[in-house]
Amino acid sequence: MTNNHNNTNGRVHGKVALVTGGAKGIGRASARLLAAQGAHVLISDLDVAAGEALAAEIGPAATFIRHDASSESDWRDVMVHLREHHGRLDILLNNAGILLHANIEDATLQDWHKVMRVNADSVFIGCREGIALMKQTGGSIINLSSIAALAGRDDYVAYSASKGAVAALSRSVAALCRRRKYRIRCNTLHPDGVLTDMTRGSFPQGLDPTRMTIDSDPMNRMCLPEDVAASVLFLASDESRAINGVELRIDSGQMIMSI
Repeated sequence: MTNNHNNTNGRVHGKVALVTGGAKGIGRASARLLAAQGAHVLISDLDVAAGEALAAEIGPAATFIRHDASSESDWRDVMVHLREHHGRLDILLNNAGILLHANIEDATLQDWHKVMRVNADSVFIGCREGIALMKQTGGSIINLSSIAALAGRDDYVAYSASKGAVAALSRSVAALCRRRKYRIRCNTLHPDGVLTDMTRGSFPQGLDPTRMTIDSDPMNRMCLPEDVAASVLFLASDESRAINGVELRIDSGQMIMSI
């Protein structure tokens, strides 16, 4: 697939986007869609091979940079790259994250710190650095949270807490940017289940995860990365210019079900 980077009719035409954890899953689908809709996308990830392959696939509308999203020094390098090559940042998708299966009785403090560092610290640093570059021209920050931030998941205690931190942080960022008149919006996306390489590993051996998607049964909860990317595009575009500080659930209606 090659995207048309000269798409002058695209919904994010001329915008510069940074997608962390952009080499796979939701990040990959979002990078493809943003580029197809006219943005230049900087894909950041620790997986150099996958990131470079995706940038090559997309074409001139994308570049790749190696990036540990939990590292302050790596964030500084990414910001230097954006300033030198684009002079601006319009869209920041804080997508990098990990999943760790453990409940409150089984999880170690090391587990907790690892998940928090990748899932929450990275968003804190990203928002801080992103605002510094965005505040002159405005922009949209989109943070990947989870339905686990809103509902109780006994089997993913550190993950749930990290995503709750992302949601609370995002509300604070949205409020500050509005109060200071930066024209920067900050919203969170809360998927319930997304069929990615990361989530495939959580399924019991022998179970085909594609049978758990809404494509096979509307009562199922899992969607595809492209479903989340569609919401990323909306929040990244000027169509959502009045939407700030919201928590958008992408859960196929799971949260409203009482049985």
